[in-house]
Amino acid sequence: MRRVRVIPALLLQDGGLVKTICFSKANYIGDPINAVRIFNDKEVDELVILDISATPNKRRPNFNALEDMVSEAFMPLAYGGGLKTLDDIKRAFDCGIEKVVLNSITHESPELITEAARIFGNQSIVVAVDVKLGLWGKYKLVSNSRQTKHKEDIVSYCQRMESAGAGEIMLTAVHHEGTFKGYDTKLINALSHQINIPLVANGGARNIEDFKEAIDAGASAVAAGSRFVYTGRENGIMINYPKQEELKTQLFEKL
Repeated sequence: MRRVRVIPALLLQDGGLVKTICFSKANYIGDPINAVRIFNDKEVDELVILDISATPNKRRPNFNALEDMVSEAFMPLAYGGGLKTLDDIKRAFDCGIEKVVLNSITHESPELITEAARIFGNQSIVVAVDVKLGLWGKYKLVSNSRQTKHKEDIVSYCQRMESAGAGEIMLTAVHHEGTFKGYDTKLINALSHQINIPLVANGGARNIEDFKEAIDAGASAVAAGSRFVYTGRENGIMINYPKQEELKTQLFEKL
């Protein structure tokens, strides 16, 4: 039996928990502290919290709110959003965060990854890689909530991030995010075999079978948002997570 991490990824916007579709149409979900408490009871492996309003609004993380969330969490937390300097990263770790997730800043100052990895260890540095499928079927690297496009090839960029000191890549297929279409396994397969650090697949999960397909495609772990905040055909808002026995019999024992 192979156990892998199954990670809820929560999005924050102006202090509230939201869920997007393809990085747009943010829908208010509720209070992040309440969500953290529920995920405690669900015995999740790890929790990712991404403040999607920090960088677009050019503000630093709300460290007081971050500290409050960490104080309620029984599981490891990773945080991303508005982290621009070593001091920001240090303050996040001082709040009790286990990992920092860096995205837009990696395009501006890749040396920050190297310095952060040297000081805090590369196992605590995650680079978020957002990819959008273009009109002609070509993958495009984007950042800043897909507002900024980059010309660099996705594989070469991830390899460069690995060389800079990243300990993990969190790959989000923007064109699948929030759609329940399943993961972009073609993208996962193309990238996972070109890097030597763990790849966390994100974007599009609807069920446990999707988790398995992402792992089979080469992901080391899976993350999801809508799958863990919506329920039922009408997508009613309800924080949820598979029972450990479900994960064992439907995922871990099949890998």
